[in-house]
Amino acid sequence: MLTFTALSGMGIGPTLTHYINMPGGSGTVLTAAVITTAVTLALTAYVHKTGKDFSRMGGFLVAGLIVVILASIAAMFVPAMQAGVSAVAALLFSGFILYDTSRLVRGEEDNYVMAAVSMYLNVLNLFLSVLQLLGFSSND
Repeated sequence: MLTFTALSGMGIGPTLTHYINMPGGSGTVLTAAVITTAVTLALTAYVHKTGKDFSRMGGFLVAGLIVVILASIAAMFVPAMQAGVSAVAALLFSGFILYDTSRLVRGEEDNYVMAAVSMYLNVLNLFLSVLQLLGFSSND
């Protein structure tokens, strides 16, 4: 777990530094954090309030993740795709938050360490996707 945390921090640090060094970058990072927090809280509250089972989304989410990974690779060569890929990724990781929260609330998850890591990655990837979208809009 220590290695995972260290590698995660080493990956996030340069990304945050990049955005903070942009004009108005601190505000962009703060806005992305606020949006991510609001979306995460809203989705979590929705799952708790409705008690809906989102487990059927699992296959769709995994397929979507594969598409986003492939599209991210393609976007390295076609920069015009980056904003669209970031938007789809934000929606996808919002879906993963619904899915994982639903599994936790319904008692379908018995490995709580993996569940915590999964939720961390969902929120982190949502944050990074929102940050990219806001970074694109602040560059215009």
